[in-house]
Amino acid sequence: MHNSVPTSLQCGRQRLDLSFPRVMGILNVTPDSFSDGGRHNALDDALRRAERMLAEGAAIIDVGGESTRPGAAAVPVQQELDRVVPVVEALVREFDALVSADTSAPEVMTASAEAGAGLLNDVRNLRREGALRAAAASGLPVCVMHMLGEPGDMQDAPCYEVPVEEAVADFLERRVAECEAAGLRRERLILDPGFGFAKSVEHNLRLLHRMERLEALGLPLLVGMSRKSMIGKVLDRPVEERLHGGLALSALAVERGARILRVHDVAPHVDAINMAWAVLKEGCDHD
Repeated sequence: MHNSVPTSLQCGRQRLDLSFPRVMGILNVTPDSFSDGGRHNALDDALRRAERMLAEGAAIIDVGGESTRPGAAAVPVQQELDRVVPVVEALVREFDALVSADTSAPEVMTASAEAGAGLLNDVRNLRREGALRAAAASGLPVCVMHMLGEPGDMQDAPCYEVPVEEAVADFLERRVAECEAAGLRRERLILDPGFGFAKSVEHNLRLLHRMERLEALGLPLLVGMSRKSMIGKVLDRPVEERLHGGLALSALAVERGARILRVHDVAPHVDAINMAWAVLKEGCDHD
């Protein structure tokens, strides 16, 4: 067991208060993301979308230029740079926003940090060549996520020899140790269980149910379940009808220790999370 989870995180010029759960708004600047591909490609469209999410209560805007949906094709680095860096620059310049760069490419990490990003978010947990070195050199906090394989094949037949929560916790603990050995200090790390990445519906449900196993690692937890197929398969809902299920999952995640919730629909999630937190805080205040 490690020390209690940090209550703040230095993100470049800004300090993120994590004494209560925060919402990260998803801004996909890709043509092929699973639920909003192509909607925010143009810079002006992306800025208006981000402005709305900030007004609705998002603490972080997560900018991604490469889809990581199951079966997604790889994106050339230059294309990802062209998509992501101008948006990061504009968000920092126009709104003084805390921006996260959702990328696995070391070149995009470095360029995003130079453009003013305050956080790096890598679904491949810094496994690409040069990514760990680039992340450490950026000076920024980094979110590392559990995933087996690559987006193209991660859902082929996900299988674990031990309970999924133990497999994920062990994987992340090893990755934290490797990050520290490479000069990426523990206090700069955020952990993401990777819901929907190399996991069946049953894996996802059990992982959320047993998420206190990950909370015991003593680092902030980032959770992303918004609009994902686990909701669709349980409720038999298409992507555009998964909000209500996602709100339930976010509230449960907060109860189980999540401090950052990565979502598409900011306003309703902010309300659900704040309501859940009010109840949980009331219980803590009277313990």
